[in-house]
Amino acid sequence: MSKDSKRIPLSTPHMSEEGYEQAYVKEAFETNWIAPLGRNVDMFEKEFAQKVNAPYAVALNSGTAAMHMALKAAGVQEGDTVFCQDLTFVASANPILYQGATPVFIDSEEETWNMDPEQLEKAFQSYPHAKVVIIVHLYGIPAKMDEIKRVCDRYNAIMIEDAAESLGSYYKGEHTGTIGDYGVFSFNGNKIITTSGGGMLVSPHKESIEKVRYWSTQAREPVRHYEHEEIGYNYRLSNVLAGIGRGQLKVLDRRVQQKKAIFNYYKKCLKDIEGISFMPYPDNTQMNCWLTCLILPEHISVKKVINYLEINNIEARPIWKPMHMQPLYRDASFIGQGVSEELYQKGICLPSDTKVDRSSLHQVASMFMKVVEAQ
Repeated sequence: MSKDSKRIPLSTPHMSEEGYEQAYVKEAFETNWIAPLGRNVDMFEKEFAQKVNAPYAVALNSGTAAMHMALKAAGVQEGDTVFCQDLTFVASANPILYQGATPVFIDSEEETWNMDPEQLEKAFQSYPHAKVVIIVHLYGIPAKMDEIKRVCDRYNAIMIEDAAESLGSYYKGEHTGTIGDYGVFSFNGNKIITTSGGGMLVSPHKESIEKVRYWSTQAREPVRHYEHEEIGYNYRLSNVLAGIGRGQLKVLDRRVQQKKAIFNYYKKCLKDIEGISFMPYPDNTQMNCWLTCLILPEHISVKKVINYLEINNIEARPIWKPMHMQPLYRDASFIGQGVSEELYQKGICLPSDTKVDRSSLHQVASMFMKVVEAQ
């Protein structure tokens, strides 16, 4: 394939075919509610909460900001210990450092690729006063929430769900991100719906959400002059971007179906390749299949596969590099048996862009089979 041919991306923004987003953005311009807040923000929070069946929601300018505010609302302070899933993107962990707390990373288990409840129990035995547990629903795969919740309840720990990758996924009929004390969502450009950049924090705790709304608006007191009693943050989502989010929310179910179709197509095309395995689809769950990921056999080089696809204008990525392997967290404690590291070493994410057509997916599958069989 020529370098001049059309690139097949991993996952990019996909605006609605009906133009819902443009209508809401146009309304923001026509009413001059460009920034900082406005009707789109209020309605996006309301509509999102209704969509995921969450009591309360606050729109923020990134998923990272939402995670930071969740930790602050949970009372995390300097010197506290926070358990965080090891296999994740760094934005799940960095806000722990923002609060001056200490992260301890928990290994994955193979049935969901997410936090291992048994390793979490071991972590509490070593750190019984850990205040918060951050669970990630990796690539849209729901974690073992019942087992994890039982451990957290035993140690009176607060649960934060990082659902940045799992909007549209369900665990036993409940939306991921709504089972714990706080749920963090991301609308970054590569997510299943996007506001270009943005996030949402949901919680059943009304007072906490109101406090986050206060903190994220520079902790400004409700007086005419500028009065501040606490440290605040410039974390609120703009009215323009919230308009994009309202439009995107209308096509979320459609995007989930498209992502699932991509996942099923790859499974059908690649099922006869010896030694590969696809990401798990646990019982009692519905997955949004944000990215289609698979594990390669020992004799296949992930790097060679990705490089070959790149030469042919196909974007693929490794599985997230675990946090305990990151130079930033070289001194952090890790509880586990190396499952996350093994997944990283043999895992690959294939293009899962909802705008690509069937012929493009066929190109990806064909090129993937070619390079795998060559090894």
